[in-house]
Amino acid sequence: MSELVMSEVSAIEAVPAAAWNALVGDDHPFLRHEFLHALEASGAASPATGWVPCHLTLWQGEALVGILPHYHKHHSYGEYVFDWGWADAWERAGGDYYPKGLSAIPFTPAPGPRLALAPHVDPLAARRRLARAWEAGELSSWHLLFAEVDEVAAWREARPNLLARQGVQFQWQDRGYGDFAGFLAALTAKRRKAIRRERRLVAEQGLTLHRLEGAAIDAAAMAHFFRCYEITYLERGRHGYLGLDFFERLRRTLPESLLLIQARLEGRPVAAALCLQGSNTLYGRYWGSEVAADCLHFEACYYQGIEHCLARGLTRFDPGTQGEHKLARGFAPQRLTSLHHIADARLRDGVARFCAEERRHVEAYVAAAEAALPFRRN
Repeated sequence: MSELVMSEVSAIEAVPAAAWNALVGDDHPFLRHEFLHALEASGAASPATGWVPCHLTLWQGEALVGILPHYHKHHSYGEYVFDWGWADAWERAGGDYYPKGLSAIPFTPAPGPRLALAPHVDPLAARRRLARAWEAGELSSWHLLFAEVDEVAAWREARPNLLARQGVQFQWQDRGYGDFAGFLAALTAKRRKAIRRERRLVAEQGLTLHRLEGAAIDAAAMAHFFRCYEITYLERGRHGYLGLDFFERLRRTLPESLLLIQARLEGRPVAAALCLQGSNTLYGRYWGSEVAADCLHFEACYYQGIEHCLARGLTRFDPGTQGEHKLARGFAPQRLTSLHHIADARLRDGVARFCAEERRHVEAYVAAAEAALPFRRN
C-alpha cells in the first residue's frame, strides 16, 4: 500500500460524509459526520466560539483511511476535563497556553472512539504520523478526551510521553436483568422500595412518560425539548452551548440515533430528555423541565433510559457526566482516562505531579463509590 499522507481540514464538510462514516460505523453516534457537521454548521463549534476545526485525515492515494476530530481551542469551555489551573499557572509564568490542540467531541463528555482507521492501516504508524500535527507546530499542548481504554493504550504505545489523567463517570450495565423488575430484583430491598416510591410519585402528580424515536420526533417535539433545555441553563444565568438549529439538524440527518423522552401533564408536554443511541449503548445527554415535579428528573433521565435499554437490547447506559446520586440508582463508577501532550518540559513536570496526586484521590473515590452501590451481596 502507498504511504500515509496526513491532511488537515478546516471544516468537516470538506470530507465526504459517506467516506467519513464508512470508517466510523454505527456504534458511536457522536463521531459520525452528521453530528460533527451539525455542531459546525449551527455555529456551536466554530472559530467564533473558540473552536477552530482542524480535523486530521489520513489518505492512501485517493482513499480516506483515517479520521481524527481535532480543534484548536482558545479556551477550555465545553470540554468537561478541566485544565483551567494548568492554563492559569502557565500564563502566570509568562507562557501562552492557548491555542491548544484538542481531539474530543465538543460539549459531549461521552466515552467512545476518537481515531477511526480502515482495517488494513497500521494503527501504530497512523498515530505516529498524526502526532506530528501537534508536536511540530506552535501549540502548547494536545489533549485527547474521553477515549476508550484500548485507544488510550494504543496512543501511549505510539507516544509514551503522553500524560494520563484519571476521571470517573457513572454508567449502568445490563447484567442479564431481562426487564425492569429483574433489575430491581438485583437491588437491596431498601433501594427497590425507594425506586418504586420515586416512580409512583411521578405518576401521582399526573405525569406520564413517552419515548419517541426517529420519525416520531417532529419539529414541534424538538422545539419543545429545546425550550426545556434552555431553561436548565437559564437557571444558571446563561444560555446553553447548543442552539435549536443544532438539534433540528440532528433530527433531520441522524433521526435513527435519537430518543426523546417526553413527560406530559394532561396530554401536554412539560419536560423532555434527549438521548442518542448506538448499536450497544444509550447516551443520556440533554434535559430540561417547565415544571417542578418530585422525582421527575430521575424518571425521565434514568429509569426510562434503563427500560429502553432492556427493551432494545442495549447493554450500556451512559447518562452523562457527574452525579453521585446515580449510585443509588444502579449506575456504577467507571474510570476514564484523558491523555495530554505538554510541549514545554517545565509545564509538563508540573502537570505530571498534578495527575499523579489526582490519581490517588480518584482511586480512593472509586473504591468508596463501589462500596456504596445498592446491589444485593450474595
